[in-house]
Amino acid sequence: MLRHVAPIAGRGAFWVVTRYDDVREVFATDSVFGVPYAENLAVITGGAPFFLGLPDSPAYRAQLAAMQAVMRPGDLARLGDAAEARAAALLAGAGPQVDVVAFVRQVTFGLLGDYLGVPEPDRGSLATWGTRLFVFQFTGSVSDAAWRNETQVIATALRTHIDAVIEARKSGRGRVDDVLERCLALQDRGVPGYGDVEIRTALLCMIVGGPPQPPMVLPQAMEQLLRRPDWLARARRAARRGDDADLHAIVIEAMRFDPLAPGLPRKVLKTATLAAGTAREREIPEGATVIAAFASAMMDASRIPEPGVFNPNRLPHEYIHFGHGLHECFGRFINHATLHRMLKPLLAAGRLGRAPGVDGHLRKRGAFADRLLVSVGA
Repeated sequence: MLRHVAPIAGRGAFWVVTRYDDVREVFATDSVFGVPYAENLAVITGGAPFFLGLPDSPAYRAQLAAMQAVMRPGDLARLGDAAEARAAALLAGAGPQVDVVAFVRQVTFGLLGDYLGVPEPDRGSLATWGTRLFVFQFTGSVSDAAWRNETQVIATALRTHIDAVIEARKSGRGRVDDVLERCLALQDRGVPGYGDVEIRTALLCMIVGGPPQPPMVLPQAMEQLLRRPDWLARARRAARRGDDADLHAIVIEAMRFDPLAPGLPRKVLKTATLAAGTAREREIPEGATVIAAFASAMMDASRIPEPGVFNPNRLPHEYIHFGHGLHECFGRFINHATLHRMLKPLLAAGRLGRAPGVDGHLRKRGAFADRLLVSVGA
């Protein structure tokens, strides 16, 4: 509704932007609409900086380049294959009903934990820690003392675990090719950006920012397919014949109808006019928070043809699942390589449908998927 009557809605310290062009402008203008994540990140990292919370700067670009050097395009095909293999193995041992949220969570944390070189702790759980820290990072407030204190306990445990993993790996090098091993190889050569704290911070933030996403978006995509039997049938045919391109397109389109979140926040660094020269232009004051509502933007008929129609043949620019601009999701390429592959064995099952009762319909906790039970069979 806002998109039609008040596309740039707000007053004073809080604004919501809902049109495609304006959402893209907010994301693309980092010098005006900055990311507000630094305070929450500092709680998680113990004060160490990470590029998610940094403006465009030499420090931002150095950290980004350091991660790009060890998380490589050549890894994507292997990650996609591994995602499918893990999902197939997990499904083979499952019962007649599968919780899609728990299923995907187990696949993605195992997959990315191995890729990064961070195994499960002896006490605790990467999935529990990573998910709780993700929710704090993107929805929490440092002014909430109880939430901040809980986050500090979890984050300290995860940092301590990663420190121990790094130290243990130094005494047993060269056995695997994972992100940690690549970081230590560059550390050995004296390359800047790979000190122990920098490696720990990078691995920590990858665990917090990466594997929590698929258990949120894929159950939502599955729910959208279950609502559309014809498209569910097409996805199942694609999964069975191994047509990964078609399956990817269907899953990404299903996500458009219920993406990761309604929007992402930005902090206005200096007073600016948004949508200048249009009838909807508004001046937004310095210090205000702007919600860039990318879910609404992907339904904007002024830029998205027939937005209410399920169409997996859309052009790439019609999707803003992973943001846009300087802080577009670092893991987007891994997501594109693995998301559909995690669902593929489930979709290829001989029988697939909603479980009986309320658990057979997607349930959320806040903005994020919490439970979706499906019935499966040979």
